[in-house]
Amino acid sequence: MSNKEDTNKKETSAKTKTPRVRKSKTVGEVPHLRIRVRAYEHKILDASLKQIMDTAARYDAEIHGPVPLPTEIKKYTVNRSSFIDKNSREQFEMRVHKRLIDIINPNPKVIEALTNLSLPSGVNIDVKMM
Repeated sequence: MSNKEDTNKKETSAKTKTPRVRKSKTVGEVPHLRIRVRAYEHKILDASLKQIMDTAARYDAEIHGPVPLPTEIKKYTVNRSSFIDKNSREQFEMRVHKRLIDIINPNPKVIEALTNLSLPSGVNIDVKMM
């Protein structure tokens, strides 16, 4: 084989790459609830996670988690005085702690119990059926 034929083979193999396809739900995939919980204080967050997990365990649901997600940190820099001291500044930050729980194959009783659950203020919950 000549060098020209080798380069032609390399070019055709490079052209026949398959495009990336996003995975869709397969027929055998089990539905699950994905619960994302957010709070400013980690103690309140952990207490509400324990309450959610106890409620799900009471109805024999399979639980994966809690998975700690990265803490979101928002930083703010403010001048201390309004006029002379430009170099004097204060820095503040807000931390948002996040956790993730998956409940595999939830039955209607679990979903109803989780919707009726009362959690402390300052805890934000996002529930998705996947």
